[in-house]
Amino acid sequence: MTDKKEQFDEEAVPSRKDRATGSTHFGDVDFSEEHTEDIGDATWGEVCRTCCVHTPQEWGFIFIGLVMVCFFLYFFLLGLELLGTAAKVLGGCTAGSLFGDDTNPVAGLMVGILCTVLIQSSSSTTSIIVSLVGAGSVTVKSGIYMVMGANIGTSVTNTIVAMGHLGNGDELERAFAGATVHDMFNFLSVGILFPVEVITTYLYSLTKAMVPEDRDGQGEKWEGPIKKIVSPLGSLIIKANKDVTKTLATGKGDCSEGGIFYPVYCVGGEVGYKTCVPPKGGCFEEDGVTPVAAGQGSCPRVGLITCDKAAGCPAFFQDGATRRDDEISGAVVFFLGLVILIVCLIGLVTILQKMLMGVSTRIIYKATNVNGYLAMLIGTAITVLVQSSSITTSALTPFVGMGALRLEQMFPLTLGANIGTTFTGLLASLVSDGVDSLQVALCHLFFNITGILIWYPVPYMRRIPLNLARSLGKATRIWKGFPFLYLFTVFAAIPLLLFGLSSLFEQGSKGYTVLGAVLSALLILIVLWFAYKWFKGGLKESMTTSFEKRQRRAHASEALPDDMDYIKAELARLRDHTGLPEADPEVDADKSSDA
Repeated sequence: MTDKKEQFDEEAVPSRKDRATGSTHFGDVDFSEEHTEDIGDATWGEVCRTCCVHTPQEWGFIFIGLVMVCFFLYFFLLGLELLGTAAKVLGGCTAGSLFGDDTNPVAGLMVGILCTVLIQSSSSTTSIIVSLVGAGSVTVKSGIYMVMGANIGTSVTNTIVAMGHLGNGDELERAFAGATVHDMFNFLSVGILFPVEVITTYLYSLTKAMVPEDRDGQGEKWEGPIKKIVSPLGSLIIKANKDVTKTLATGKGDCSEGGIFYPVYCVGGEVGYKTCVPPKGGCFEEDGVTPVAAGQGSCPRVGLITCDKAAGCPAFFQDGATRRDDEISGAVVFFLGLVILIVCLIGLVTILQKMLMGVSTRIIYKATNVNGYLAMLIGTAITVLVQSSSITTSALTPFVGMGALRLEQMFPLTLGANIGTTFTGLLASLVSDGVDSLQVALCHLFFNITGILIWYPVPYMRRIPLNLARSLGKATRIWKGFPFLYLFTVFAAIPLLLFGLSSLFEQGSKGYTVLGAVLSALLILIVLWFAYKWFKGGLKESMTTSFEKRQRRAHASEALPDDMDYIKAELARLRDHTGLPEADPEVDADKSSDA
């Protein structure tokens, strides 16, 4: 009886202002208004009672909720898997052609960003870079800058996930801040370590001293258990051929018709792994010496979409497919993955909100207030298990959006994810010949460790990326279209612009060099002018005011009754009937200003 009365009281008290204790509970109307410093401390006894002391009916609800959470989480991860695989299919040929050793540091950095955005996986990009360095196609120094860019590009996925909260302003602000804290750390780290590396070769020299003089390829590839659970179902739908990007990066082939990848050819027209996928060492005649070209006779050929040895050929694989066919299939799967991701995100957030409804923020704060360095270890362990920092941060972003995880706690988990993602590159280096691949993988590790040492231990430095992320979150309050502008500008427009400018200096022509210098100087002047106008010229205030007015008008329009057109028609009819003159907006405005 007491439990029912307390439950009734909780439902009847939607605000902390009306609650006798003054505490905020999850789901209150003023839940988002409470600041961290306002939250009182709870004991672990209170946390245990909240978690473990329930009626049989409540335990049944919790069990069903956990089953639903696992269901939505599994398909959320499947959506991410499909999104990443489809991106590899869509951008595989383009990403492969971007890699090369004839790049300056800026171009190398932009290549890392663009390739990671295209294939939606910093782990895959880093593994490709490590393999190319091991094969001698890319130098260690170029590989270091590409790895820095891959670190920036990896945060695009959880930023897309944050946009799933567009329907709720409070959740969008928190989720976008939680997603972009990853961006801010990576941008700030690159902003410091990139010029340091160019001037002093800090990472190159440090890792050079750590690697042995010579080493043969050894070790095995390893996939995390989560990958093994999700990948089989994903492989039934689509499976990307990573060899396309690697081969194109070495300059040994292309995606044109009649090349080594297209059109797809299955021996005898029979679709299966053995009849469609060529052996690793290539095809040979019966004598075992004479090579057979892919796509001829008994030698099969696959393109951007390939078959899996265990699962067979996926649903979107087709014999005789061209590059265009595979890319259309990739686009369809990308859309499918996005739909699955958004639906599961909404389902996941809804179920978790129902389960946390009425829980005091003191309890939530205590339960999630883990030591920052322990949180880093947790983030590292999770990322090693799932083999993707994108999956780790994307899975945590909804928790930040709903308010169950604070930005201060998301930050160290993100840093741990950055450390965990280097594990993939280290494994890739162990199966590559030579020491150069291991050196690049170690550079990736020490880049992240150095960034953490700069931005986390000192509280003042820690607040810089946190405050920048909060500012970006607040920008979504002013304009909900800001996340789209941010994604396009940060992960496409700026990298492409800087890549194009830096490429002008690599053409070996004085004309291109002069043009590049002039355009670079012009770009710097534009940036300085914009910064001056933004901070000193009132541009920030005027734009903020303009967007706030636009947002208020939108809210006012949404608040109008559905029969507003009918009311306007009735007013016009009444005015015609009474003979009253129409109001002049300019006269009314003058009167209001005089008043």
